[in-house]
Amino acid sequence: MQDRTWLIVGGVLSAIAALAHLAIIVGGPDWYRFFGAGEGMAQAAERGDVRAALITIGIAAVLLVWSAYAFSGAGLIPRLPLLRTGLVAISAVYLLRALAPVAILLFRPGLMSPFWWWSSAIVLVYGLCYAVGTQAAWPRLSGAGQAS
Repeated sequence: MQDRTWLIVGGVLSAIAALAHLAIIVGGPDWYRFFGAGEGMAQAAERGDVRAALITIGIAAVLLVWSAYAFSGAGLIPRLPLLRTGLVAISAVYLLRALAPVAILLFRPGLMSPFWWWSSAIVLVYGLCYAVGTQAAWPRLSGAGQAS
């Protein structure tokens, strides 16, 4: 794959995840439960507590920013501030989140559920797209006269 393709795929995946979070708000409490947001979030949505929606919108906003960083790294949109640093940090967050089942099994095995396995597999793919794409694009991202 070209160096840009990995970041484009990562950006599209992050955008899809952002849209999924917005769909969860529309889908309501059952969607919060299905997607593993936790019973507290589902019950908050049932009560009409605006905090559940605001938290979910916040997550969607972060994912959209991360998508923009991937698209910027791929050269599809103008260069964003701290592009290299941002892409490395985003890669790290996704990859660390992919390790959640290990931590849960070690420290809170009673909390382990299928959600942790499938969501960790998904974010592992996201993190690998960002990490491989960032590494492949590094020479282009490190051009002289460009801020990190």
